[in-house]
Amino acid sequence: MTMANIKPFSNSRLFSVLLVLSLLFFCGAASAAESFVLTDTSGKRHTLSQYKGKWVIVNYWATWCPPCLEEVPDLVALYDSHKNKDLQMFGVVFDYENTQEVASYVDDMLMSYPIVLGDDGVAKQIGPADVLPTTYIYNPKGELVKTKRGKLTKAYLEAVMAGAKK
Repeated sequence: MTMANIKPFSNSRLFSVLLVLSLLFFCGAASAAESFVLTDTSGKRHTLSQYKGKWVIVNYWATWCPPCLEEVPDLVALYDSHKNKDLQMFGVVFDYENTQEVASYVDDMLMSYPIVLGDDGVAKQIGPADVLPTTYIYNPKGELVKTKRGKLTKAYLEAVMAGAKK
Protein backbone atom coordinates (compact mmCIF):
# COMPACT_ATOMS: atom_id res chain seq x y z
CA MET A 1 0.00 0.00 0.00
CA THR A 2 1.34 3.39 -0.91
CA MET A 3 0.70 6.71 0.78
CA ALA A 4 -1.40 7.71 -2.25
CA ASN A 5 -3.89 4.92 -1.43
CA ILE A 6 -4.47 6.09 2.16
CA LYS A 7 -7.46 8.37 2.51
CA PRO A 8 -7.37 11.02 5.24
CA PHE A 9 -10.07 11.05 7.89
CA SER A 10 -12.94 13.34 7.13
CA ASN A 11 -13.74 15.87 9.85
CA SER A 12 -16.86 13.94 10.88
CA ARG A 13 -14.95 10.63 11.03
CA LEU A 14 -12.14 12.23 13.07
CA PHE A 15 -14.74 13.70 15.45
CA SER A 16 -16.35 10.25 15.85
CA VAL A 17 -13.01 8.61 16.64
CA LEU A 18 -12.16 11.32 19.18
CA LEU A 19 -15.60 11.02 20.77
CA VAL A 20 -15.24 7.25 21.20
CA LEU A 21 -11.73 7.61 22.66
CA SER A 22 -12.95 10.30 25.06
CA LEU A 23 -15.84 8.14 26.23
CA LEU A 24 -13.51 5.20 26.81
CA PHE A 25 -11.12 7.40 28.79
CA PHE A 26 -13.82 8.96 30.99
CA CYS A 27 -15.58 5.65 31.61
CA GLY A 28 -12.26 4.14 32.66
CA ALA A 29 -11.52 7.08 34.96
CA ALA A 30 -14.95 6.83 36.59
CA SER A 31 -14.65 3.11 37.17
CA ALA A 32 -11.18 3.58 38.66
CA ALA A 33 -12.53 6.12 41.16
CA GLU A 34 -15.42 3.81 41.95
CA SER A 35 -13.12 0.88 42.71
CA PHE A 36 -10.47 2.29 45.01
CA VAL A 37 -8.14 0.10 47.03
CA LEU A 38 -6.97 1.30 50.45
CA THR A 39 -4.68 -0.36 52.97
CA ASP A 40 -5.25 0.73 56.56
CA THR A 41 -2.60 1.14 59.26
CA SER A 42 -3.21 -2.41 60.51
CA GLY A 43 -2.40 -3.77 57.04
CA LYS A 44 -5.98 -4.66 56.05
CA ARG A 45 -6.85 -4.08 52.41
CA HIS A 46 -10.20 -2.44 51.60
CA THR A 47 -11.91 -1.98 48.24
CA LEU A 48 -14.98 0.10 47.56
CA SER A 49 -16.68 -2.88 45.92
CA GLN A 50 -16.52 -4.97 49.11
CA TYR A 51 -18.82 -2.42 50.80
CA LYS A 52 -21.63 -2.47 48.21
CA GLY A 53 -24.91 -2.01 50.06
CA LYS A 54 -23.32 0.37 52.58
CA TRP A 55 -22.56 4.06 52.58
CA VAL A 56 -18.81 4.65 52.37
CA ILE A 57 -17.33 7.83 53.79
CA VAL A 58 -13.70 8.73 53.12
CA ASN A 59 -12.55 11.62 55.30
CA TYR A 60 -9.23 13.36 54.58
CA TRP A 61 -7.62 14.98 57.61
CA ALA A 62 -4.34 16.04 59.23
CA THR A 63 -3.14 16.07 62.85
CA TRP A 64 -2.44 19.85 62.71
CA CYS A 65 -5.86 20.77 61.28
CA PRO A 66 -8.29 22.43 63.80
CA PRO A 67 -11.50 21.75 61.78
CA CYS A 68 -10.39 18.11 61.44
CA LEU A 69 -10.02 17.88 65.21
CA GLU A 70 -13.48 19.42 65.68
CA GLU A 71 -15.27 16.99 63.36
CA VAL A 72 -13.73 13.75 64.67
CA PRO A 73 -16.20 13.23 67.57
CA ASP A 74 -19.13 13.47 65.14
CA LEU A 75 -17.46 11.08 62.71
CA VAL A 76 -16.77 8.58 65.49
CA ALA A 77 -20.36 8.85 66.77
CA LEU A 78 -21.79 8.32 63.28
CA TYR A 79 -19.50 5.38 62.57
CA ASP A 80 -20.13 3.70 65.90
CA SER A 81 -23.91 4.00 65.51
CA HIS A 82 -24.01 2.74 61.88
CA LYS A 83 -20.98 0.48 61.36
CA ASN A 84 -22.86 -2.77 61.87
CA LYS A 85 -25.73 -1.67 59.63
CA ASP A 86 -25.20 0.59 56.67
CA LEU A 87 -21.89 2.45 56.87
CA GLN A 88 -18.16 2.05 56.37
CA MET A 89 -15.84 4.96 57.11
CA PHE A 90 -12.16 5.59 56.46
CA GLY A 91 -9.98 8.33 57.84
CA VAL A 92 -7.14 9.22 55.46
CA VAL A 93 -4.39 11.24 57.10
CA PHE A 94 -2.25 13.58 54.99
CA ASP A 95 0.74 15.75 55.81
CA TYR A 96 1.92 13.88 58.90
CA GLU A 97 5.43 13.65 60.35
CA ASN A 98 5.51 9.93 61.19
CA THR A 99 3.26 6.98 61.93
CA GLN A 100 3.73 7.35 65.70
CA GLU A 101 2.27 10.86 65.54
CA VAL A 102 -0.73 9.45 63.65
CA ALA A 103 -1.17 6.53 66.08
CA SER A 104 -1.10 8.88 69.09
CA TYR A 105 -3.67 11.19 67.50
CA VAL A 106 -5.96 8.29 66.58
CA ASP A 107 -5.70 6.92 70.12
CA ASP A 108 -6.29 10.31 71.77
CA MET A 109 -9.34 10.99 69.57
CA LEU A 110 -10.78 7.46 70.02
CA MET A 111 -11.04 7.05 66.26
CA SER A 112 -12.72 3.65 65.85
CA TYR A 113 -12.80 3.50 62.05
CA PRO A 114 -9.90 2.34 59.83
CA ILE A 115 -7.12 4.86 59.25
CA VAL A 116 -5.17 5.06 55.99
CA LEU A 117 -1.86 6.86 55.47
CA GLY A 118 -2.60 9.24 52.60
CA ASP A 119 -0.30 9.75 49.65
CA ASP A 120 -0.48 10.64 45.95
CA GLY A 121 -1.73 7.12 45.13
CA VAL A 122 -4.74 7.52 47.42
CA ALA A 123 -5.49 11.00 46.09
CA LYS A 124 -5.33 9.72 42.48
CA GLN A 125 -7.87 7.00 43.29
CA ILE A 126 -10.35 9.05 45.31
CA GLY A 127 -9.76 12.75 44.78
CA PRO A 128 -7.49 15.63 45.68
CA ALA A 129 -6.48 16.57 49.22
CA ASP A 130 -6.04 20.28 48.51
CA VAL A 131 -8.39 21.30 51.36
CA LEU A 132 -8.46 19.67 54.77
CA PRO A 133 -10.76 18.28 55.84
CA THR A 134 -12.36 16.94 52.66
CA THR A 135 -14.89 14.14 52.71
CA TYR A 136 -15.95 11.88 49.83
CA ILE A 137 -19.35 10.22 50.24
CA TYR A 138 -20.32 7.10 48.27
CA ASN A 139 -23.86 5.74 48.20
CA PRO A 140 -24.66 2.03 48.73
CA LYS A 141 -24.31 1.45 44.97
CA GLY A 142 -20.67 2.57 45.19
CA GLU A 143 -21.26 5.87 43.39
CA LEU A 144 -19.62 9.09 44.55
CA VAL A 145 -22.57 11.30 45.46
CA LYS A 146 -20.98 14.15 47.42
CA THR A 147 -17.63 15.81 48.00
CA LYS A 148 -17.62 18.09 51.04
CA ARG A 149 -14.69 20.41 51.62
CA GLY A 150 -14.41 21.77 55.13
CA LYS A 151 -15.75 20.67 58.48
CA LEU A 152 -18.88 18.56 58.61
CA THR A 153 -21.15 17.15 61.30
CA LYS A 154 -22.93 13.92 62.08
CA ALA A 155 -26.24 15.65 61.32
CA TYR A 156 -24.97 16.73 57.88
CA LEU A 157 -23.89 13.18 57.00
CA GLU A 158 -27.14 11.68 58.28
CA ALA A 159 -29.08 14.19 56.17
CA VAL A 160 -27.10 13.21 53.06
CA MET A 161 -27.76 9.53 53.78
CA ALA A 162 -31.46 10.10 54.53
CA GLY A 163 -31.98 12.40 51.53
CA ALA A 164 -30.64 9.83 49.12
CA LYS A 165 -32.97 7.15 50.50
CA LYS A 166 -36.09 9.13 49.53
